[in-house]
Amino acid sequence: MEPDRDRANWLLDEPVRFYRRGERVANGPLRAEGFYVDPYCDPGCCRPSGPFPTPEAAREWAGCIGRAVLIGDKAAYSALDAEAKQLAQTNMIAVIGASGRSGSALCRALREPFRAVVRSTAKWQALGIDAPAALADLQDPASLRAALAGVSVVISCAHARNIPAILAAAPEDATFVFMGSTRRYSRWPDDHGDGVRAGEAAFLASGRSGWMLHPTMIYGAEGEDNVQRLAALMRRLPVLPLPGGGRNLVQPIHQDDVTACLIAAASLEAAGPQVVTIAGPEAVTYRDFCAEVARAAGLPPRPVLALPAGLLIAASPITRLLPFLPRIGAEEIRRLTEDKDFGVGPMREILGIAPRPLAEGLRRTFA
Repeated sequence: MEPDRDRANWLLDEPVRFYRRGERVANGPLRAEGFYVDPYCDPGCCRPSGPFPTPEAAREWAGCIGRAVLIGDKAAYSALDAEAKQLAQTNMIAVIGASGRSGSALCRALREPFRAVVRSTAKWQALGIDAPAALADLQDPASLRAALAGVSVVISCAHARNIPAILAAAPEDATFVFMGSTRRYSRWPDDHGDGVRAGEAAFLASGRSGWMLHPTMIYGAEGEDNVQRLAALMRRLPVLPLPGGGRNLVQPIHQDDVTACLIAAASLEAAGPQVVTIAGPEAVTYRDFCAEVARAAGLPPRPVLALPAGLLIAASPITRLLPFLPRIGAEEIRRLTEDKDFGVGPMREILGIAPRPLAEGLRRTFA
């Protein structure tokens, strides 16, 4: 490391500034307010260093770094820089469920410092994502509180039934982004939908600031079993039996659009708890959806055999006995008999995300 007098003089002049959370700097908005040391470069080129809890702490760090730069002391510079980054890690995003499908997709896309909150460090390390991780059980308040200590934004990709525990464990000034599901609108009760409704009710009652996003069926994630399982079924069947001939509507959303919505919501201020549904750009019939999946998977669209939903539900246990067929549950068949048709105006206007067309998303999925 060569001595740099100009940069040293900049740092020794203590270029300390207070930034508010959400102020835009290089690479996006800051996640935590505090005192930062402005970088010695062109405005907007690099992010400021910090946050530091007091201006005195920021000035002391800047002075020490400045003296290290003045004499070219690489070891001292590296140690101080690491100390600042460690301090900043207590004012960052926490991603709960980081090793799951949506969670890992989010972590790969984030460009802000974040802490992964996971149940298994081995599973997290196997993903190869370079970020600190905290081990926590969502049913263990103490471990969850420790994992969320000091964070300013909590993004949860875990099931919405865990929202009450997360609200109780998070810092008082934290803001939130929760993933729900449009299953909360289904007329067919099940544990999944009931858990989403309970989580939403807890969030709205809390008065805490943040967003809850309800995605429709998600496709395109690594290892997802929605369109991939459907394609596998069509590879094995010459015709496709569907309740009512597949006339009901679906509106799937690509994982990349879900990820973009989560990141956008994390950077937005919210006046209390807010709820937004996120979906593909338009609803299509399930039979047309199946045809699009077939084409994207390199298959001819299968003829549709219209059957009563009750008959398919009665026959669904057979899929467990036939290893060459993907398993299909009775609850999945019931949900195919109701329309999923949601407006995406709030997704576009509030989050600023325009969902990609189905054909484009499926091309990416099967590329």
